[in-house]
Amino acid sequence: MLHVLTQDILPVFSMLALGFLLGRTGKVSRAEAAAINRVAFLVLQPALIFPLMNGLDWTLFRLDAIGLYAGSQVILFAVAFLVGHVLLRRDVIEAWLLAMATIFVNSLLYIWPISALIYGDAAVLPVTGVVAWDTAVSFSFFIVTTDLLVNRGSAPGKSALRIVTNPVLIAIVLGSLGNALGLTTPTPVLTAMDFAGSAAAPLTLFALGVILSGQTLTPTPTVSAISALKLLAFPALVWAVLHLGERPADWNAMLVLCAAGPSGAMAFSLAMLHGVRTDQIAPVIIWTSALSLITLAWLA
Repeated sequence: MLHVLTQDILPVFSMLALGFLLGRTGKVSRAEAAAINRVAFLVLQPALIFPLMNGLDWTLFRLDAIGLYAGSQVILFAVAFLVGHVLLRRDVIEAWLLAMATIFVNSLLYIWPISALIYGDAAVLPVTGVVAWDTAVSFSFFIVTTDLLVNRGSAPGKSALRIVTNPVLIAIVLGSLGNALGLTTPTPVLTAMDFAGSAAAPLTLFALGVILSGQTLTPTPTVSAISALKLLAFPALVWAVLHLGERPADWNAMLVLCAAGPSGAMAFSLAMLHGVRTDQIAPVIIWTSALSLITLAWLA
């Protein structure tokens, strides 16, 4: 457990910690971090996502396991949104993104690289399945719905134009179409995307660390409730539903590992992108990131 923590998990976590340190010491400003986050979201993440979606072999995945995981997401999201909006009295958009933080794990930028470091690329098929699901469906859903919620007064044509020109959605659609049609992407294009995409995770985590450095770390009732739903309720729910049916044990174990990961930085990125307040979302991410270090090391 200690070896996994020090050799595989902390090196990935270090970029968030570095951003936090440089933000606290005034070396990097919030405005600079916001610019970094925007570049990572609109430029580097599409370069990371396209090859992933384009190269997937869906026949290798246990769709029953991914379906149970997805069902757990739907259930907990509904519960978390009601808790955030009704009980904690957050506005609709903030409650929406807080609920997203309970079920959208940092699988692509955090769990996936950690699992690859621990088990090797060939052994993380279940994690890749979750990453593919969250990228193709969950992330797309939240990109579209958040845009529509933020711009509720916008004309339908303008909303549609913003959505269809979103670089992340374009990367998801083109990668999926290329996969379905069996199209081969030129090697130089894939090389360029691999070069750019490798910077998406560290830059996003770094920007998040800088933003978090300006937030109070004292947990509010909202932060505590959402963090508890993420760290306790979600993995427990996933563990419970995976007892339905039979499948290889490694699939169950790796999906529970995914569910036990910290809140995804994407809820924070979407909040920053649309000007939604982050004083509750950001602490949720840092608390779940810090507290999940031990549980991830134990489960791994």
